[in-house]
Amino acid sequence: MNALPAPAAPGRMAVDFEERVDFRRLHDYRLRRARQALEDTDLGAVLCFDVNNIRYLTSTMIGEWARDKVCRYTLLTRGGAEPVLWDFGSAARHHRLHAPWLPPENSRAGMLGLRGSVAPDAGLFERAVTEIKDLLAQAGLANAPLGVDIVEPPMLFELARQGLDVRDGQQVMLDARQIKSPDEIMLLSTAAAMVDGVYTDIAEALKPGIRENEIVALANRRLYEMGSDDVEAVNAVSGERCNPHPHNFSDRIIRPGDQAFFDIIQSFNGYRTCYYRTFGVGRATTSQHDAYTRAREWIDAAIALVKPGTTTDEIARAWPKATDFGFADEYEAFGLQFGHGLGLALHERPIISRLNSLDHPVELKEGMVFALETYCPANDGYSAARIEEEVVVTPDGPRILTLFPADRLFVANAY
Repeated sequence: MNALPAPAAPGRMAVDFEERVDFRRLHDYRLRRARQALEDTDLGAVLCFDVNNIRYLTSTMIGEWARDKVCRYTLLTRGGAEPVLWDFGSAARHHRLHAPWLPPENSRAGMLGLRGSVAPDAGLFERAVTEIKDLLAQAGLANAPLGVDIVEPPMLFELARQGLDVRDGQQVMLDARQIKSPDEIMLLSTAAAMVDGVYTDIAEALKPGIRENEIVALANRRLYEMGSDDVEAVNAVSGERCNPHPHNFSDRIIRPGDQAFFDIIQSFNGYRTCYYRTFGVGRATTSQHDAYTRAREWIDAAIALVKPGTTTDEIARAWPKATDFGFADEYEAFGLQFGHGLGLALHERPIISRLNSLDHPVELKEGMVFALETYCPANDGYSAARIEEEVVVTPDGPRILTLFPADRLFVANAY
């Protein structure tokens, strides 16, 4: 694997003696990227309910619990105005006190109904859309199309009822988010460094008798102790559960000679990891070693192609077809030989697979950060190897963020 050293991950605190993440510079960069992406379209504004987009635009997050509530939203209009944020109850007042980069009048309390728990006929959607329309009129954008990222049906119906031309705004935000700044890359590198350490803990704990869910608990505890703001998921898959990949964890008891793989998905200051590693437990068979070697060859072939100007179809072609490793088609095999952008969300641009990339390739650009994943079932019929590396695109080639050893099958607690 020919790759440059990982970007710095100097620590989780701000200090006065080193240049680390500058959060105000990060905010300015993200807002500038979003404004430019908006200017490149015919939209007058974007209305965002996706918490990742809200964080990107406003540098606010009130807790992981809000992710599925669709209760926060923000409006960014073209022309340079600051975003207006509607937040959950007293969070708006908190922002006025502690988020001075937002004009105080732009931090507003808002309520839409908590995914239908308050019925639409209560009038909350109507009130919200009337307020949004007024802001668009003040900006001279009353007749311009409005981009929306994700939306509840009653909100969409009310926007249409009040005469707004609603378009897809998620594409604008994903365009903005695909090129990472040095501050974003440092946060992604720090998040990966946290998982490096957790895999060391897992390697020590991975002994016969421990259960998959206990490994998940260990990873969650350590990550929150280290400063994670969200452990989104930990996949823990062992023994006969390895093939086919179930994308979850269970209470299965791990046994001698099992092959086991894990995916740790967590974030530091919002920036996520997707980081698989595979282990043998105590010992490993020739079949397991062979599967791991093939998975490593496939991922190394992909990494070798990473540079500005490469297109994603070139990377997808470096991987086997679905039928070559036991699947009926690329839909069934999706997510196994796979690449996906990383940032404030787990899946950003580019998405790389044989399902979509061969006919719709995307050009790699400096500053993109994505994960590359491979999977190879063993010929014993139940074991499988899974490897993932997080990669930064630089002018000089790939830089790898994920540093826990993966050049060969790691046999934990060998005997």
